[in-house]
Amino acid sequence: MKELGHFINGALVSGTSGRFDDIFNPATGEVQYLCPMASVAETTDAIEKAAAAQPAWGATNPQKRARVMMAMVGLMNRDMDKLAEALSREHGKTIPDAKGDLQRGLEVIEYCIGAPQMLKGEFTDSAGPGIDMYSMRQPLGVVASIM
Repeated sequence: MKELGHFINGALVSGTSGRFDDIFNPATGEVQYLCPMASVAETTDAIEKAAAAQPAWGATNPQKRARVMMAMVGLMNRDMDKLAEALSREHGKTIPDAKGDLQRGLEVIEYCIGAPQMLKGEFTDSAGPGIDMYSMRQPLGVVASIM
């Protein structure tokens, strides 16, 4: 039985909570993986490491960040068959359906690569008598999600 891990600070790490959830293959009903449930301490550690990494990433210019996304597109295209097989095992999809989902994901990533042009904000002069309006980018920073 393969045990999954957590991806924290650029590395795959084992869970330490001792609690696991089964990941089933929907096509067969068999357990294919064990997924570790993160403890409060593990979650806090991941958030702290992400918060420590955020200033450097935030200081990286948008074009360089877009290049990281471009590299991801290349990797996803390179490994499309492997990703489709994994998605098929996890969701019980046919391989063509899984490839369609991955293609839609690629389209979202490709759209986001253009984000530097959308991050400029906006300015409206004289939106009203003596009123100028503007919007500016203010990132949220580090967030956590339970999936």
